[in-house]
Formats: sequence, structure tokens, C-alpha cells
Amino acid sequence: MRDIPNARPPVVLQVLPGLETGGVERGTIEIAQALGRAGWMPLVASSGGRLVPAVARAGGRHFTLPLATKNPLRIWRNAGRLSALIRAQGVDIVHARSRAPAWSAWLAARRAGVHFITTFHNVYGEQVPLKHQYNAVMAKGEIVIAISHFVARTLIARHAVDPGRVRVIPRGADLSQFDPDTVAPDRLARLTQAWRLPDGRPTILLPGRLTRWKGQGVLIEALAKLARPEVVCVLVGADQGRARYTKQLLARAAALGVAGQLRIVGHCDDMPAALMLSDVVVNASIEPEGFGRVVVEAQAMGRPVIATDHGGAMETIDPGATGWRVPPGDADALAVTLAYVLDLPEADRAALGAQARTAVAADFTIAAMQQATFAVYREVLGMPPEPRAG
Repeated sequence: MRDIPNARPPVVLQVLPGLETGGVERGTIEIAQALGRAGWMPLVASSGGRLVPAVARAGGRHFTLPLATKNPLRIWRNAGRLSALIRAQGVDIVHARSRAPAWSAWLAARRAGVHFITTFHNVYGEQVPLKHQYNAVMAKGEIVIAISHFVARTLIARHAVDPGRVRVIPRGADLSQFDPDTVAPDRLARLTQAWRLPDGRPTILLPGRLTRWKGQGVLIEALAKLARPEVVCVLVGADQGRARYTKQLLARAAALGVAGQLRIVGHCDDMPAALMLSDVVVNASIEPEGFGRVVVEAQAMGRPVIATDHGGAMETIDPGATGWRVPPGDADALAVTLAYVLDLPEADRAALGAQARTAVAADFTIAAMQQATFAVYREVLGMPPEPRAG
């Protein structure tokens, strides 16, 4: 691998399909911010999106390339574009965060003779023929980052990755942003008005992109089984062009007689305030999530959380102590647990919320994720670990 001239800071290029919304995108920006603060040069290549300005604010540069494609010919062409970019910008590490652009990034890193690492953000499906080979590029990193122990166990088993090359680095919450003491009343009032939330009504919140596997339909079924007309259910998240799915959710709510209790509000730029408005936060994903950042952000805000009992939630929720877990796709179990949580005395809710925030502060913060990822970069470059503070 190419040596780094002593006269300049290291350059890290993160590669992903786009910068619209989601955990992959947010993680990319958070690492760019950490690199910028450390005096390194953060570069990001993607097809663009609403989060592109955040790269510049982090002190880095964004390069717009058609990296969202899965077309083999275009992936090959993107490898050439990335190879030229690596050489022109003096990139030292290429960090791939998604499969299709990872193939281009891997080829480009090999051509340019630079370090290549990957992050497994989830357990990818392999039901379709050749999908295993397609997913395998994410196991080609010199170091492979897994965002949970669940993801690490799966990738080691499926791709025969040497455990010595795997680093488990959980996602996290920004405790300075997700802090109930910092949310001013006017922020709550703005969302209350925009979402048409009646005063004093119990509110269930499900944050997440509007897509079937996130389980919004399961929550609507549970809302009907709950049979409490006073409860309001808010689905927060962009549909990303899935207008048909949104219509299906509305139609199902109408058929079950709970349309008047449902709010589908789209993307929200103030998630701390959104979480504060809730009496209970639900993560109803039908398929296992690699981590599920919504859970720890809600816990950081001291909110009661119910999540499905698989994937990353098994590592972030201690049942009865920092939240509750229910079987995936089980609307009956979700309804029963919702009723239990909504009926909890206020003192019990406050105690559980405080315990949950303490657990997040100990194990699942943005600062810890940034520090651990930065340590991986230093490791592949052969740099000594940073000295511990204090």
C-alpha cells in the first residue's frame, strides 16, 4: 500500500449509493465530522441527496457519481471513475458502506493500491440466486466493521470471514442532541400543530422509512386491537417514492376503523422533539435490523420503547429494564404490550426512561462510534492508537 507523505493528513473516501436519509447516510456524515475535527480530509462519493451540504460543513468534499446503480457495466465504469478520483485526491483509505458501490470501490482501491474497508450495516438477504456472491464484496475489507454482534455473527458464518478482521462498532445516539432537557416548548408546539395532535391524547410514534419491512402495517393492526379511540398513532418517515404503500396503509387503517387515529407525517427534521411528543416509541420491523438506531435515540430521550425481538434490538433492549421486545409481525403481542406501557404509572415510566438513557450513555453513543471507527482507520494505516484522554 502507498505510504502517506508526512506533510499531509490522511484522506478517507466513504462510498455509498446516495445521501438522502437513513442510518447508512447518517453514519457517513458522522464519520466525516469526526475526520474533519481530527484534521484529516473526509471525502464522500455518492449519487447525491439532501445530506450533501453536511459533508462540506464537516470540512470535506462530496463527489457526485452514479453509484446507486446495480448494473454490472455501470459498476465497472464507476470503478474507473473512483480509481481516477482516488489518485487525483490522494486517497489513503476507501470505506465502502453498501454493496453495489462497494464493488466499484473494491476494484478501484485495488487498482490504486490503497486500503479498503467495509461496514456491514445489516444482514443482507440471500434468497435470490447469486445474491451470496453479490453480498460477498462487503466481506473483502481489510477490516470489516459490523454494527452489532448479530451482524458480526452472521457475516462470519456466511462469508467465512476471519473473526480477527471483524470489528463490532455499534451505531449510537448523539446525547447532546437527543437530550430531553434541551427540547424547548416551542419545538414541541410546532410539531403538535403540524401533525394535528389533540392535547392530552396518548401518542404512539413509529419512526422509520415508509417501507413494508419496517412494520407500519403491523402497528396499524395492533392499534385496532388496542381498541382505544383516544390514542393517536404517528408514522414518521419519508416514503421515498413509495406512494402506493402509503395509500395501502391509509386504506388498511380505514378498513379497521382507526383512520382518524393515524397520522402519516413524512420526514421530520426534529426527531428529538418528535420523540418527546410520544408516550411510547415502536420499532416494529418485520425483518431483523442490523442495529436499529431509533431504539437508542428514543431511549436517550427517556421514552418507553417497544421493539421486535430480533436483530440489533436484542442488544439494545433489556426487557422490562430499558424497554420491551415482542415477536416480529405479532400484532396481538404488540397490542398487549402497548396497553401495558400506556397504563404504567408516571413514576415507573420516568424510572425506566432514566435507566434507558444511562444504558445508552454507557454503550451506544455517536462519540464512541466515531472514536472506534477512527481507531480502525489508524490501524489499517499502521498508525499508533490515539492516547486515552486523562
